[in-house]
Amino acid sequence: MLKYIEDAQIPKGCGPLLAGDHVSGATLPTLPLRQQVFEHVRASGQAARADITRALHISAGSATTLVADLIASGLLREVAADPLAPARDVGRGRPRVALEVVGEAAFVIGIKLEFKRHSAVLCDFAGQVVGAVSVPASERRRSTDHLLDEVMSLIDKVVADSGRTAQEIRAVGLGLPGIVDADSGLVRWSSLLHDGNVDLVAAFASRFHAPLFTDNDTNMLTLAELWFGGGRQKADFAVVTIENGVGMGLVVNNQLYRGTHGMGLELGHTKVHLDGALCRCGQRGCLEAYLGDYAISREAATALDVEETGPRGQDAVLHHLHDAAKTGHAGAQAVFQRAGRYLAVGLSNIIQLFDPPLIILSGKLTQSDYYSDEVLAEMEKLTLSDGRRRCVVELRHWDDLEWARGAAVPALTALTAQMAGAA
Repeated sequence: MLKYIEDAQIPKGCGPLLAGDHVSGATLPTLPLRQQVFEHVRASGQAARADITRALHISAGSATTLVADLIASGLLREVAADPLAPARDVGRGRPRVALEVVGEAAFVIGIKLEFKRHSAVLCDFAGQVVGAVSVPASERRRSTDHLLDEVMSLIDKVVADSGRTAQEIRAVGLGLPGIVDADSGLVRWSSLLHDGNVDLVAAFASRFHAPLFTDNDTNMLTLAELWFGGGRQKADFAVVTIENGVGMGLVVNNQLYRGTHGMGLELGHTKVHLDGALCRCGQRGCLEAYLGDYAISREAATALDVEETGPRGQDAVLHHLHDAAKTGHAGAQAVFQRAGRYLAVGLSNIIQLFDPPLIILSGKLTQSDYYSDEVLAEMEKLTLSDGRRRCVVELRHWDDLEWARGAAVPALTALTAQMAGAA
């Protein structure tokens, strides 16, 4: 049976655990030492100077100097140490002092756009959510201007919810379904847009003072796992999302991998059946044409003899299908069994291509755990496993706000390099 990753298993702090004994096999990026100190404190939640010295393999004098500079810059502050943390290098009768990130030093916004709902969070510099909103979407493809109207409305709402001001926002991250060139900000194709090759970054710059960082929504969820979830303690892992579409994110050596040109890992549009089912992208035989919500509801409408009318009707059909399968309806169970076999094909292909130690599954289809044993068994049967270390497959329930929190990561990353990377 597939297991869920529980929040209690996730360490405190924010960001990948790049240093210390938590991660094996990770390669540290070449960052200014000042930034490494800052990121170590943020990833730990709290850290003493002695912890920094050990983790980064620097002298006590260097740690003291760098910490003093970060405190003077308003990025770190001294606090009473967590009483549950192990006591180290503290003299008798001397109060335990730790360091933490000054959250109010900067604020960013993360936005998740999708077909049915849009969500946004406002995070402080420590990665903590201080405001959040989720609103219904227009449920159809729209122009770029219409999309930006929705984005600006989300920004206004989440700023109001946080009690901050728009002028305090230093950067914005945005995730949406489709093929996105994260380096240039070009949205090559999205199920939300009529237009192709949209320069969303430039269009946003005419509307808001802070820079925009955009990416495929599954990449943003993968960053949420790397910064806030079960991937914080893994150097390498994959994320597969099954919602209205099928997405994949990959982390290698604690870094998000997008492909040579920034637009790889499109698992949902890998072909599993030549001349097969019609996909939203216009081609046939894509994996998501068998696993996405729209594909499952298409099958369910026939199996249950019910009518689907629009996205809301699609949700109702899916709920009906889940309920029917759990009560033994043969047609409903056959729909999930077929989808499960295609899911097993997709997971097996990931293992064959990338050999990850962990695959994290998220989405509505993954909640149908009454067939998960069959999925894993089929996956193992399709995978060449002789001499291969076993890949663990686990479930993680993320709501839309957590996707939005992942979208804040590129904004936090850029801001961290700007503010903590140089004296």
